[in-house]
Amino acid sequence: MAADDLKNVQKIGFILIPGFALMSYASATEPLRAANLLAGRDIYALSTHVVEGNAGVTSSGIPVPAVPLPARGSGFHTVFVCAGGTPVDWNVPAVLACLRQLARDGVRIGGISGGPYLMAAAGLLEDRDFTIHWEHAPALVEAFPGLAPRQARYVLDGNRLTCGGGVAPLDMMHALISQRMGSDFARRVSDWYLHTQVESSGAPQRASLAERYGVNHPGLLMVLEKMEATIEAPLDRQAMGKLAGVSPRHLDRLFSSQMGSSFLLEYRKLRLDHARRLLQQSPLSISEIAFATGFSSAGHFARTYRAAFGEPPRAHRQSTAPTAQTELL
Repeated sequence: MAADDLKNVQKIGFILIPGFALMSYASATEPLRAANLLAGRDIYALSTHVVEGNAGVTSSGIPVPAVPLPARGSGFHTVFVCAGGTPVDWNVPAVLACLRQLARDGVRIGGISGGPYLMAAAGLLEDRDFTIHWEHAPALVEAFPGLAPRQARYVLDGNRLTCGGGVAPLDMMHALISQRMGSDFARRVSDWYLHTQVESSGAPQRASLAERYGVNHPGLLMVLEKMEATIEAPLDRQAMGKLAGVSPRHLDRLFSSQMGSSFLLEYRKLRLDHARRLLQQSPLSISEIAFATGFSSAGHFARTYRAAFGEPPRAHRQSTAPTAQTELL
């Protein structure tokens, strides 16, 4: 970057959707604040914004001072939208209109945690490489079938920036500061926050299968990975055993000895957990969720769900309506 560009102050805005995670927001803003401190001058000017009449309140109830949404011609270089909670809380027409207008004006648009969902709703992720927090990915795919988020920590695709949230914005901001100020300066910023293990863009959002399930058998891990990828159209024991290079009977023994469970129980648990997320986060009907999780009918799904969770799907959806939800993302 030219020396004249480095003298300019980049104006960075953050649009906050009530219920956003403080950790995600702080992980994005604090590196920029530290960059100003270490540079000895303002190289980034930060501002936070909400829909007029709303408050910038985090998922833990902490208020963040904010001003109304950015107006045309405000001179922003980049604007991020930060969202937590669930997609049913994110239908904010004023924010979608603002994002579209900013994009038309040439402003770089970013999304953090659930923020990419709003970018998708605004039509800003068509033919783009992007990511979103893994918890929100199923709802995004169901709402926007033509989009395919990548399970990366963050993705920089030209003038579209997306990040999974949590602590991942630390990694994304390291990359953005490095692009502008050089890798040595970015390292000084990361060291300021003891962020010694800077992850790459494509690093995973979640722990490995071996860590999550507490198993190390290669064949069993291969089957578990396939299970997670085939929730809508489950495969039978014979197909999974062939994938792992073992007989169906030996596959049953592996689940019993390694996990204290069974093939059918683990597969059903994965599908029901996925259904539970869709009930919370998507507008899909009960029947649509049943078919999206591999059940032959809504009735079969409802009976299985109730046996597992002690309540029918409809009751769970009602109990997790926006007014009752809390969110950690």
